[in-house]
Amino acid sequence: MTAPPAPPSDAAGAAPAPLKATVPCPQCRTLNRVDLARVEAGPRCARCRAELALDRPVALDDATFARVVADAPVPVLLDCYADWCGPCRAMAPQLEAVARRQAGRALVVKLDTDRNQATAARLNIRSLPTLVVFRGGREAGREVGLIPMPRMEALLARA
Repeated sequence: MTAPPAPPSDAAGAAPAPLKATVPCPQCRTLNRVDLARVEAGPRCARCRAELALDRPVALDDATFARVVADAPVPVLLDCYADWCGPCRAMAPQLEAVARRQAGRALVVKLDTDRNQATAARLNIRSLPTLVVFRGGREAGREVGLIPMPRMEALLARA
């Protein structure tokens, strides 16, 4: 894995500000601010102390989606999936590999469209799997269907 991008510094040359992303805890769903330069240090939830693993896709829901995407200082790759979807299951290992390779440089998140229909409707998700990349809180690209890992990374690179 390569190092995360250097955070911007101010004009006076002061120390760069940390790149902090908001992510939900997988256990208690509390939103936490995580320094992306320190993801290898094993960040933990401030409330329940559960591990906040950013080297694998982070599960979002209707309540956390907008905040996580809006607060992200790096590109966000969203996997819109359903448990019953064969192509979604087939693509999951590749998505996990992208999350490991991009940890600290991008957020890889997933949204179960059956359980989170409001967000899926707002994003106009009509086919599964659908990958959507966001930059600065706005959609910057989209791929529909089962795609290989190099195309996932290319989608992120274009953001």
